Amino acid sequence: MCGIVGAIAERNVVPILMEGLRRLEYRGYDSAGIAVLNGTARLKRLRTVGKVKMLQEAIEADPTHGKIGIAHTRWATHGVPSERNAHPHISHDGLAIVHNGIIENHEELREDLRKLGYKFTSETDTEVIAHRVHHHMQAQKDLFKAVRATVSELEGAYALAVVSETEPERIILAREGCPVVVGLGVDENFVASDVAALL
Repeated sequence: MCGIVGAIAERNVVPILMEGLRRLEYRGYDSAGIAVLNGTARLKRLRTVGKVKMLQEAIEADPTHGKIGIAHTRWATHGVPSERNAHPHISHDGLAIVHNGIIENHEELREDLRKLGYKFTSETDTEVIAHRVHHHMQAQKDLFKAVRATVSELEGAYALAVVSETEPERIILAREGCPVVVGLGVDENFVASDVAALL
């Protein structure tokens, strides 16, 4: 089972995201990653194969911070355990996504995206979602509407969280058949695939 953690706050969310991932380790996983919009609204992503401890070491070697971010622990379904298959996945214009679940029609969507000129760097169904959201952003010019248009095309189960450099003060969530918990705070909000990550 994969794990999702997301946070938007008036403080650095990296320690919050990492603690959330540690609390989700019991679910089992083979890789971990984080994507944060830093103070200049630029996306920074770090991914590692192995335990959350390896991701923490990568962050210590290449420090990052930000007030909005998403993180993920992955259990391989589509594609082998590797850094390139680890979440978060990104698309053009600094759009990042984490996803739990399985998209059954990902091959059909992938082929449509290839015809539109999108290049794939992973074997995952999640990268398909990222590029679909980007594709819809070109017409919608709104992250929420682009995610809504994308999920209407998906067949299967999913919980996902999306951030974008174009809208650096929002996390968009969607779910179908997979759990998501939202935590509301004072000047900060959180999302996770399990309440254990938010306690």
